[in-house]
Amino acid sequence: MKEEKIETWRQSSLGWLVAVLGNDMAAALDHRLKELDLRITMWPTLMMLWQEDGLTQTELSARCRTANYTTTRMLDVLEKKDIIERKAHPTSRRAHLVYLTDFGKSLKMEGISRAMEANKDFMSVLSKTEQDTLLKLMSKVVDGRQSSNQ
Repeated sequence: MKEEKIETWRQSSLGWLVAVLGNDMAAALDHRLKELDLRITMWPTLMMLWQEDGLTQTELSARCRTANYTTTRMLDVLEKKDIIERKAHPTSRRAHLVYLTDFGKSLKMEGISRAMEANKDFMSVLSKTEQDTLLKLMSKVVDGRQSSNQ
């Protein structure tokens, strides 16, 4: 493949474009979250718990699409920061339920606000119609991939 064709191919590669945009957006959100003493690596877990508190680690791993050991490490970090607490599961001696502390709950509005600011910054180069179309198409791809992986 000639060099010019590789350059053209890269610019039309969904994987390349998603990776570049994902990295840039993650860095921008991470910068905003640092002011709250949070990191981008905490974001999926926090979003899931803000949506539904009291999940097991296995449920969190599945919803965040992370390995169990990754989730365990993240929960250890969040527990040390007094953002979450683990409680014994009422029917399983092996499982624990993960709950947000009052402090963890208090971070929700500011954290989400910062994420919305980052999204707004990135989407500002598009018209409202283009933004709606982009989100609709990306959701369709994500939902389609989830369906085919089940």
